Amino acid sequence: MAGLPARRMIRMEPRHGAKGDTVVDFLMQAIQAGRFVPGQRLVEADLTAELGVSRSLLREAFRRLSAEGVIEIVPNRGALVRRLTMTEAMELFEIRLELEALAARLAAEKIADPGTRERFERRIAPIWEEVPRFSTSDYLAENRRFHAAVFEAAGNGQLVKLNSQLQLSLIMAQIASELTGDVMMESLHEHRVVASAILAGDAAAADAAIRGHLSRARDFVRAIRPEVFRAGRPGEAVPFSKAEFAGTIEKSP
Repeated sequence: MAGLPARRMIRMEPRHGAKGDTVVDFLMQAIQAGRFVPGQRLVEADLTAELGVSRSLLREAFRRLSAEGVIEIVPNRGALVRRLTMTEAMELFEIRLELEALAARLAAEKIADPGTRERFERRIAPIWEEVPRFSTSDYLAENRRFHAAVFEAAGNGQLVKLNSQLQLSLIMAQIASELTGDVMMESLHEHRVVASAILAGDAAAADAAIRGHLSRARDFVRAIRPEVFRAGRPGEAVPFSKAEFAGTIEKSP
């Protein structure tokens, strides 16, 4: 099994008076890159000092990310990167599979447009590079860009918005330690099959390819050791326990 992904040091130049959107974007990018991992506490003092923003602005960013399901705010304890239960992960996969199948079909139907085709080819270019994938953090970033390109090529703004609200990247960040080089290369091969179908303008093949890819990913996640996920029954909101909270990382790397 691969080890935990190396945490990238994402820096935002400290700017007093920075807008709330900038803080939200910074935190999202840091979570997606693995700098802040599921279950980790986000320490206000560290972040206000690093970003050069007020505590009130940071707390507003926390509230926005909490509303989007990215972090959890535990009363009298603080903000933590959301850690999903297995049930939540499976529910997200069910929704994502149908949304992205629609996106893949629409992308294949619209790929004849020169502008759409040029943007799609440019954004997915890394998937054709014949080099082994060893870094989980790098591959997770490549994976996000590929799937985002499929949704963008669909040309449906509401579909893109719905996809961004699903936060499937939280699942990927949570299982990063389980990704081996072979798993990443298999995923890469499936990306190429999806891309080829879209570029060929074959909506049916694109639909089948993305369904196969996401179904395999779902089954991979389902087979992961249970301790990777939060415990909980279907439909149950699971608060962090005192022991779980005490075990979170309190200092930013």
